[in-house]
Amino acid sequence: MYICLPLGHAEYMKHLVLVDGHHLMYRAYWAIPRTLKTRAGEQTNAVFGVASMLLNIMQREQPDSLLFCFDAGEETFRHQENDTYKDGRAETPDDFYVQIPRIVELIETFGIPHVSDSQYEADDFLCTYAIEAEKQGMRVTIVTGDKDCFQLANKNIRIAIPHKGYMQAEYLDDKGVEEKFGVRPDQVASYKGLCGDSSDNLPGVLGIGPKTAVALLQDYGSLTGIYEHLDDIKPSWRKKLERDRDQAFFCERMAELVCDIALPLSLQDIELSNLPYGDIATFFTSMEFMALTKRLQALADSLYGQRIFTGQEQLAIAGSAGGDSGEQLSLL
Repeated sequence: MYICLPLGHAEYMKHLVLVDGHHLMYRAYWAIPRTLKTRAGEQTNAVFGVASMLLNIMQREQPDSLLFCFDAGEETFRHQENDTYKDGRAETPDDFYVQIPRIVELIETFGIPHVSDSQYEADDFLCTYAIEAEKQGMRVTIVTGDKDCFQLANKNIRIAIPHKGYMQAEYLDDKGVEEKFGVRPDQVASYKGLCGDSSDNLPGVLGIGPKTAVALLQDYGSLTGIYEHLDDIKPSWRKKLERDRDQAFFCERMAELVCDIALPLSLQDIELSNLPYGDIATFFTSMEFMALTKRLQALADSLYGQRIFTGQEQLAIAGSAGGDSGEQLSLL
């Protein structure tokens, strides 16, 4: 559990928030009705949802630094090793993808940096930045629902799973991961090697489910430890493990995160300062996010907001726009 000390306290730990961009966009898309559009007809439900959650994240976490990490495509090293990696995922509707440029525009208007690379997944950047920040004495919150990131949880790195527009985020440190899944963070990759992961099209060991995987890992510690003690494992489990040995280790390797990417942006580059209040307010107005404009003003007026925003003067918002509807209020 974090103890949040005031800025300037001798023991204050700077706070880095890392956001799994695709996960946040996907949650936003399904959280807000797809009928939300501007008066000109542009669909904005995902854009609105991301903007709303971003304000909630900033208000709740009050980060000193903030970074969005995105997937860049389907040619990562994992896809190169396994051409069926992530096959079978449900197709996301086209009206999700057409909103991505607007979401990127939103993030850039805030002045918040983002990273991606065709060779790596967002999770690999989340891992690399989290580890580096911890080395430099920072505490880290990773906003994601991806179980692969659970292997990073410890006393200084926590996972925040967004719920209710980030109004009810679920926090997991190392103890929280173990309580929720029965395995330690360092056992997550081995767990996925045994159980697989349908969302990534990784089968694991066929016939070995979560309960069995937890029991095996509690007894033998890791996938390697399990296979070193096959003779001690009951025959019905041993037969399945022997049959799918190669598949188990392959799935484990696919689940392991890369934590040593050369940082495209330094930790200094992702510090929050001088965020352009006026530009953000203007963007919200152009998208007809009137309710969000009011929340932006409230955030900017807070002690935290006064530290990170510049140009917090009131902007006149003329009239109420059609986008300021009951649909918009669902994430407030």
